Amino acid sequence: MSINVNGNPVELPGDPRVSLLDLLRERLLLTGTKKGCNQGACGACSVLVDGERIISCLALAVQYEGRSVTTVEGLAEDGALHPLQAAFIAHDGFQCGYCTPGQLCSALGMAAEARRGLPSAVTADLEADSMPLTRDEIRERMSGNLCRCGAHNGIVDAILDACAGGGR
Repeated sequence: MSINVNGNPVELPGDPRVSLLDLLRERLLLTGTKKGCNQGACGACSVLVDGERIISCLALAVQYEGRSVTTVEGLAEDGALHPLQAAFIAHDGFQCGYCTPGQLCSALGMAAEARRGLPSAVTADLEADSMPLTRDEIRERMSGNLCRCGAHNGIVDAILDACAGGGR
């Protein structure tokens, strides 16, 4: 049994109780994904599974057999930052940086959801093929990712810059 993590095949642990977060951090030493509350409330452990955002502390690693997991370490390509990572830097979308990996992964998943037309609680046109990412949409859709430092304005600006135009 294996999964793909950041483009590499990884054997799943024999213990079915191992969370995806613990597999990533403790066994694969991919410590970019953070353990915040370990209860699914803060979003610090957000990763992408087949392009969709999930909270990895609530997921068992064995649930994702045969699937593709992307952590913050897998966002950069050929040594170049992902455009969203660069936008976070340009817009001061972090202070302490603890929540940043989860914010980045969640934002990319959120942008993909909007492009697919999945509405949020503040979406005006529920029948649109895609949802424009306005400040209100971004704030609502990213509400599951907490930033204790208060860098929310920079985070929203970075997401608008990198993702609102359909960035990858």
